[in-house]
Amino acid sequence: MTIIQRLQRAARWLIGPVLAGCAATPPAPPPRPTPLPPTAVPSPLPSPAAAAAPKPAGMPAPKAVRTHDELRRQAAERLVMANPERTFMTTAPTHLLTVIVLEVEVKADGSVRRVNVVRKPRYAPETLQMAIDAIHKAAPFGDVRRMPEPWKFTETFLFEEDRRFKPLTLN
Repeated sequence: MTIIQRLQRAARWLIGPVLAGCAATPPAPPPRPTPLPPTAVPSPLPSPAAAAAPKPAGMPAPKAVRTHDELRRQAAERLVMANPERTFMTTAPTHLLTVIVLEVEVKADGSVRRVNVVRKPRYAPETLQMAIDAIHKAAPFGDVRRMPEPWKFTETFLFEEDRRFKPLTLN
C-alpha cells in the first residue's frame, strides 16, 4: 500500500463519522412572527379622566380648514390652548426627555376618528398617554369637508424634562 492510499484510508476513517452526521437534515427553524409596521401601531383610547374633562373656557370654536397645512396649524394652536398647564412655548431645549409622533385622523366635523402612534417614546412611556389625551382635549379641529381626503395630520410632541410638551408645528 502506498503512502497516498494510507492517507486516503486514514481520512475516510477520521472524516467518515463526521460526514455521516451531516447527512441528517437539520430541524426547520421556528416560524418568525410577522411584526406590525411601526406606522400601524394603534394607540390606546383617551384616559377616562381626559374624556370626561371639560373643554377649557374661552377656547374659540375652530374655523373650517381647506388645506392639510391649515388643519395641522390649527390643531397645534388648539393643543396649546386646550393644555396650557402641559405645554411650553419657549425655544425647545437641546436635550429633550422624549419625542412622540402621532398621526391623527379626523371626521368631517373635525372630531377625532383615530390616533395612530408613529413613534413611541423611548423614555418616559407615560408621556404617550399624555399626548393622546391632549389631542382629545383639543378636538374638534375644524370642519374639513372642503379639504381633500385623507383627513389626517401628523404632529410631533417635544417633551421637556418636566413632562411639558411643545407641538413641533409651532417651533
